[in-house]
Amino acid sequence: MQTANLVQLVRDAGVVGAGGAGFPTYKKIDARVDTVIANGAECEPLLFKDKVLMENYAAEMIDGLRLVMEHVGAGKGIVAIKHKNRKAIAAVTPHLPANISLFEMEDVYPAGDEYEVVYHSIGRRIPSGGIPLHIGVIVQNVETLYHIHRAAQGQPVTHSLMTVHGHVKQPLTAWFPVGMSYAEALQVAGGATIDDFVLLDGGPMMGKVVTDLATPVTRVSSGIIVLGRDTHLAERKTQSEPVYKRIGKSACDQCSLCTEMCPRYLLGYPIQPHLVMRSLLTTGPMSDTLTHWAQACCECNICTLWACPEELDPRNVCVVTKRDLKQQGKWLSAEELQKLTKPVHPLKPYRSVPTERLARRLGLHQFKSEAPLYTEKIAPKSVAISLQPSVGVPPTPVVRAGDRVRAGEVLAAASESALSVPAHASIDGDVTAVGQNIVIART
Repeated sequence: MQTANLVQLVRDAGVVGAGGAGFPTYKKIDARVDTVIANGAECEPLLFKDKVLMENYAAEMIDGLRLVMEHVGAGKGIVAIKHKNRKAIAAVTPHLPANISLFEMEDVYPAGDEYEVVYHSIGRRIPSGGIPLHIGVIVQNVETLYHIHRAAQGQPVTHSLMTVHGHVKQPLTAWFPVGMSYAEALQVAGGATIDDFVLLDGGPMMGKVVTDLATPVTRVSSGIIVLGRDTHLAERKTQSEPVYKRIGKSACDQCSLCTEMCPRYLLGYPIQPHLVMRSLLTTGPMSDTLTHWAQACCECNICTLWACPEELDPRNVCVVTKRDLKQQGKWLSAEELQKLTKPVHPLKPYRSVPTERLARRLGLHQFKSEAPLYTEKIAPKSVAISLQPSVGVPPTPVVRAGDRVRAGEVLAAASESALSVPAHASIDGDVTAVGQNIVIART
C-alpha cells in the first residue's frame, strides 16, 4: 500500500479518535509533521482498554504508527505509556524500529491529556487554543493506530475496545460491536452485582452518568463503570446547573486550590478556576460568569473532584462559562489566549495527582482487579448504530428498513464536501429502522 492512499483508506474505514474526542482521523493525518506520538498513557481509574490493546495488539498498533509516520513525513515516533504497565512495555518493545522510542510516564492523572503527553515527552508546549499540529506533532490514541493498521487492509471500524468495571461480576475489556446496548455489554461482564445503579460512560473523572441501559456503544466508547445510584460520586456528577452555581456562589471562599492544582494552569495556560468561581458573585440571578479565565479549561475535573476542600464544582462552572462565551460572541482567539500564557509553574512536578490516591478519593478503592481481555465472540441480538458524530457532519444513510446487510457494509456515506466519515454495520442482519440510529436485528 502507498501511504499516499492512507488518508482515503482511513476515511473510508470510518476511523475516528478513540481517545474520546472522536475527531475524524483522516483529517488529522492529512498533514506534515516531524513527530507522531502514540498515546497509551491511560490515566482514568478503572479503564484498561489502552493497556489491554498494547499487551495484545502491539504489532498492529506499531504498524499503524509507522504508516502515519511515513505518510506525514515524521522522522520520530514515540509511544507514551505508564511506567507501571510493564507487561504492555514488554509487548511493545520488540516491535519498535530505530525511529520509534518508548516514553515511560508517571502513574498520575491526567497523564493522558495530549498537552501533558506532548510537554513531557518532547518538551514542547502546544500553543494556547491550539493543537499539536501547530508545533509539528500528531498525537493518536493507541486504539486509533490499531484501526489505522486495519484500515490500510481495507477493514472498517465495526467494534470498539471498551472496559466494563465497577459493580459487575467479572470486570473485563472486550471488542464490543458498535451499536450494542450497554445492557447487553453489562451481561457480557456477568451483569451488575447491585440492584440500584447508574453507569459512568467513560472514566470516573471525565465520564458522564447514564441511566438509560439502551444507550449504544459508539466508536469512541472507552468504558462503562457500574456505581451505586446513591454513591457520593454519582450524586456529585448529577448535580444540576442551578444547584452547583447557587452553591458555588454562596460557599466559595476563594482559597484558589482549584487553580493551584489545575494541570493546565501549572503548564502556564490562562485558566484560573477560582476566578471563574469568583465571577459567580458579580453576575445576575442566572450567574452568567462570562470570564475568559475558563476558556483554557480541559475539563479534567481535578478542581472539582480532587482540589476543592468544600466540594464545589469549578469544573462545571468552567464548562457552562465556555458555552456562554461562545453563545455571546466573547470567545477569545488563539492569539489573544497565547498573550496570556505564562511559563510552566515551578511547582508543577510536585503537584501531580497519583492515580491510586485519586481512586481512593473517588471511593473506587474497593475495585482492585484489572479488566483483562475477553476473547469469546460477542453476538448481540441487535445494534443501534448512531449517525450523530462527536465532531463533523453526520453521514447520509444508504440503506432502508428491510435491507439485509453484512458486518462491515456501509450503512451511511460520508459527506464529500464536509468533515465526515461513513458508518458501517457491525453485525450481519436486517435493517429495521433508519433515523438518527440505524437499527440492525441479527438474523
